[in-house]
Amino acid sequence: MNTARFDIHQTITDQIIAAIEAGAGEFKLPWHRAGADLLHPRNVASKIAYRGVNILTLWLTAEGKGYSSGLWGTYNQWASLGATICKGEKAAHIVFYKQVEMDSDNTEDKKTRLIARVTPVFAAEQVTGYEINTPAPLNASEFKHFEEAESFIKKTGAEIIYGYDQAYYQPTTDSIHLPHRESFIATETSSAEENFYSVLFHEMTHYSGTQERCNRDLTGRFGSESYAMEELVAELGAAFLCGHFNISSSPRQDHAQYLTHWLSIMKSDKRAIFTAASKASQAVDFLTRETVS
Repeated sequence: MNTARFDIHQTITDQIIAAIEAGAGEFKLPWHRAGADLLHPRNVASKIAYRGVNILTLWLTAEGKGYSSGLWGTYNQWASLGATICKGEKAAHIVFYKQVEMDSDNTEDKKTRLIARVTPVFAAEQVTGYEINTPAPLNASEFKHFEEAESFIKKTGAEIIYGYDQAYYQPTTDSIHLPHRESFIATETSSAEENFYSVLFHEMTHYSGTQERCNRDLTGRFGSESYAMEELVAELGAAFLCGHFNISSSPRQDHAQYLTHWLSIMKSDKRAIFTAASKASQAVDFLTRETVS
């Protein structure tokens, strides 16, 4: 691959746009899926979960190919484990940023910039010589208490007030407002309890954006579209948290109104989805930093 001509930002943005538009009018985004299919993709060598837009890229690739292991690695990483890439298999491409020092005559005033680096990775399903230990899928009806999620929510310290007709975060009181748990209903892919957590995680992502928390101000980058982009960050944050706790991520019909905005922004700004996914990962990092071991 000629990386000099390979535009990773445009390639990944186009991939996500195509996946959204493939919904044929149904408000179901690429990150809305059952918990068993929402496992955070991890690197097979380091066991560290991928972050930001790389999560979306690998989710989309796994969905399109039917992969379920959630394990990915480079050619050399698989080789170090005694595995071989199957003939004809094509890599997915992830991106990471490296800080590069720019040339300057002034040694005391060196400037740096972030350069995108592209890395090809393969899923465990694309190799031979490696045994995949895939856990048995959980039936949504078997979930009773979601103890890890409950513990996480309590430790964040977020004020959650129940009994409202809608779910929303109220900045003036710094509180999350939700309908009673009993108001949530089961859907085709999610239990009523999973749908409750999916909505709560969305509002908790909004909660993370205050100045004293993640200081998430998108007005400078997206101007009048910043509110729509904050909703996209919250959508992604909820999906990432659902993936963390193996909970199904469900679509919110009240966000269908933002779909045109999101597509328009992504089509005009190939880095927009990277920014949104990065901000969502920052929110998840903040919320889980001291609450999940």
